[in-house]
Amino acid sequence: MKKDNVNVLSFTLCPALLSLTAIFLPLCESFNYSQALSQSFLYFESQRSGHLPYNQRVTWRHHSALTDGLEQGVDLVGGYYDAGDNVKFGLPMAFTITLLSWAVIEYGQQIDTAGEYAHALEAIKWGTDYFIKAHTQPNVLWVEVGDGDTDHYCWQRPEDMTTSRRAFKVDADNPGSDVAGETAAALAAASMVFRRTNPHYSQLLLHHAQQLFEFGDKYKGKYDESVGVAKGYYASVSGYKDELLWAAIWLYKATLKDKYLNYFLEKAHDFGGTTWAITEFSWDVKYAGIQAIASMFSMEEKKHEVVLKQYRSQAEHYLCACLNLNNVSNVERTPGGLLYTRQWNNMQYVATASFLLTLYSDHLLATHQKLLCQKGVVGPHEMFAFAKSQVDYILGSNPMGMSYLVGYGPNFPQRVHHRGASIESLKENKGFIGCTQGYDNWYGRVEPNPNVLIGALVGGPDIKDQFKDERPNYIQTEACTYNTAALVGVFARLHQSQAHTYHNETPLIASI
Repeated sequence: MKKDNVNVLSFTLCPALLSLTAIFLPLCESFNYSQALSQSFLYFESQRSGHLPYNQRVTWRHHSALTDGLEQGVDLVGGYYDAGDNVKFGLPMAFTITLLSWAVIEYGQQIDTAGEYAHALEAIKWGTDYFIKAHTQPNVLWVEVGDGDTDHYCWQRPEDMTTSRRAFKVDADNPGSDVAGETAAALAAASMVFRRTNPHYSQLLLHHAQQLFEFGDKYKGKYDESVGVAKGYYASVSGYKDELLWAAIWLYKATLKDKYLNYFLEKAHDFGGTTWAITEFSWDVKYAGIQAIASMFSMEEKKHEVVLKQYRSQAEHYLCACLNLNNVSNVERTPGGLLYTRQWNNMQYVATASFLLTLYSDHLLATHQKLLCQKGVVGPHEMFAFAKSQVDYILGSNPMGMSYLVGYGPNFPQRVHHRGASIESLKENKGFIGCTQGYDNWYGRVEPNPNVLIGALVGGPDIKDQFKDERPNYIQTEACTYNTAALVGVFARLHQSQAHTYHNETPLIASI
């Protein structure tokens, strides 16, 4: 891959990207991470499907999709729309809930200090309530409502939907190990979140998680081969082996049962956990997350040490790739210093990288270790400083001087590719807006969206840090739930650190 123009990692307060100050200002401004965290939870309220609760704060949204599952004789009302359209896709929805739960598990205290703990639990429960409904039998999981093709013919508020709401499932005859595994991981992680505040619900989540893991493991197959309509939107390119390992590691964390640990260790090689060196962490590719969690396990038991070290080696490859400190296989960066994985919705990879870097930096700090890369040694403070530089880029320290978190700061995307946000709300315009009427009257408008999709993290700039704020430019202006979910923990951690004075470390300067 192409080398960066600048690779400076230091742990002084401002110079995370020191030599770029001539390109954009103000690099050293202090961002309000607490505000960014609060706005993140508003975004999940904007994405709610179903019957909205009395305490709904995003008032331009209203009840929608109240007959989901009716055709198939099952109640599938609820859950989340994944992005700017009105389809409910199970795989990215489950990954969103896993990320949110992980953030609360690791940074719940910081989220609570920021006054957002109740909102975090509401965001998670909106997803887990839906998964419980969707898991109608031990070996049946409903994984999609609506389909992307018919949905994309129309530009309608979710409240006005006239498109197909056909539901699709995986079962023993039509397996979906990837979506079953990810949903199991989400429910297992969420069971840890609710263990103290709602123990009965926590046990219910764990029960479903264990059943879904058994289902996914017993009847192996990719869900997009069983549910063909998903292939053009959320194709399971990585297959299902990473999700089965992912489910096993979360079930082990939730239960401490040896059978899940043994599965995770015994399948490590055959399922790619210790053989795949990856440079992305996403709704499709879970290996980096698996490897990071495995690396943070205690290696006291000698019988597991060899496999856990192999997992750790691959985790370090990912982290070093983000820091541009591998000899080969690093993540590209824009001239402005943003990690760049691919053109479409690049910010999801930036957000997940920032989360794993933050988590791992805290792990290194707690265990008095450093990250050993091929091109240098990185201390935990340096690693955290780089994660901070990525978040600060998102919030406005970039060549465009734009916040890519909608609603944050004075300059953010005004024309987000989002049906509900781009059309006057039901509260303002009670008239029905038809399928093509939305395209005719709202989609092509150059004016800003009438509703601000607060807390949404859009796809972001291109490889040259350029961004066009145009509604049809969905590659850059569409937001997804898993983008914002990955930032929740990082915002909470940055909020905590904001008032602290960092200890000095010798800056690490990678090769230029």
